[in-house]
Amino acid sequence: MLTSTESEIGFLGSRERKKIAIVGRPNVGKSSLFNVFVGGRPALVKDEPGVTRDINLRTVDVWGRTFDLIDTGGVTGTKVPFAGEVREQVLRILPFVDFILFVVDGRDGLVPDDKDLLVEVKKTRKPFLVLVNKVDSEKDEETRLMDFLELGENMQATAFESRRGIDEVCEWIIAQLSEGGVTEMPLEKKIAIIGRPNVGKSSLINYLLNENRMLVSDVAGTTVDAIDSEIGWKGKKYTFTDTAGLRRGARRDTDVEVLSAFKSEDALARASIVVLMVDALQGLQQQEARLLDLILSENKAVVVAINKSDLGKKEIEDFRENLQEQVESQLYFHEGIPRVFISAKTGQGLDKLFETIDDLWKKMHLKISTSEVNDFFGHLVRLVPPPIYGSRSVKMNYFTQTRQVPPSFIAFCNYPQGVSPSYRRFLLKELRKKWDLYGVPARLYILKKK
Repeated sequence: MLTSTESEIGFLGSRERKKIAIVGRPNVGKSSLFNVFVGGRPALVKDEPGVTRDINLRTVDVWGRTFDLIDTGGVTGTKVPFAGEVREQVLRILPFVDFILFVVDGRDGLVPDDKDLLVEVKKTRKPFLVLVNKVDSEKDEETRLMDFLELGENMQATAFESRRGIDEVCEWIIAQLSEGGVTEMPLEKKIAIIGRPNVGKSSLINYLLNENRMLVSDVAGTTVDAIDSEIGWKGKKYTFTDTAGLRRGARRDTDVEVLSAFKSEDALARASIVVLMVDALQGLQQQEARLLDLILSENKAVVVAINKSDLGKKEIEDFRENLQEQVESQLYFHEGIPRVFISAKTGQGLDKLFETIDDLWKKMHLKISTSEVNDFFGHLVRLVPPPIYGSRSVKMNYFTQTRQVPPSFIAFCNYPQGVSPSYRRFLLKELRKKWDLYGVPARLYILKKK
């Protein structure tokens, strides 16, 4: 039976998942940290004390571990609107969480509100980590941490806006979560279809619905909504999202187009695999390359579906060969992205499209043993060592795969800052070759060896 506090806060998500609360006085960056983990801007962020007053909860995934993250209002003893109510609310919630991230402002130094709240945090007897925010560079670290040494607690220098120190925060969270079981997010094949306007996205969905007669639900709003449809294909179920056509921001002429773009980007965020549709008659354009960058930056697997290929064959001599050359030219930064020629009108090529989607799904959930990962990367860094960092040798000592989706790996290193972006890209390129991860945004985290 729920207590009144549990009921009031909706019970802070699932009882099965661990709960981590972010606490601190107003305007220290709590909501900025929350947004780093959940993506986007679900929590209002403004340089003004007291902006967050309500409890904000999201289920998030860090390196394959799932938990409920809670953003709380700023606790202060000063006379600001709702200060008493916010303080009471936060203190009522703390007994029901498992761990606490206690945020302070490195620029302001230690203030009485920090000391008062720390007393309350200690009363809970919950594991907590002090995050000293707004420490923007290594040279500022010593001076800005000095004020907080009297707290005598574990501290981490961070700068949420630039993501500085976030890997270390993730490490602490994983260490706490490892003490007990964590519920994983359910697996569901969610596919978003995106592309420029009028390339055939809706035609593909219509063909699939008419052909299969296995529609479970068809949720639609206005003409600018992203539309979810559950579709069956050869005994397997998929959730497809048809989105409005995306154009460059400068060419969105109306409020409807702007709203449409937001909804399409939200559909992209919810998907695990993306079908990027291209009009075969118009060919690949610069906008497709931009969309591909967007898809991969959101850590989604992708397949390029070249639609109207039946018309292309009729109207363009050597159609496929010419288009393949164009694709290679436009997407040369994204080697090996899978592509399929289809016709949304006749159904041509759809078997191959679904085969590719299934293959991407398997690759997104690929698990490699730690010994295999170490053998591969160890041989690679011996063959091509990391560049010298200043006058120091960069040594990568240990490698492992996280439980995250898409496949993500951690390399422990003596000087993480010495691993250049180009060397990281080299390691990821060789990784894709080894395990055929083309079309999948594999990730590599470089962490400092403890």
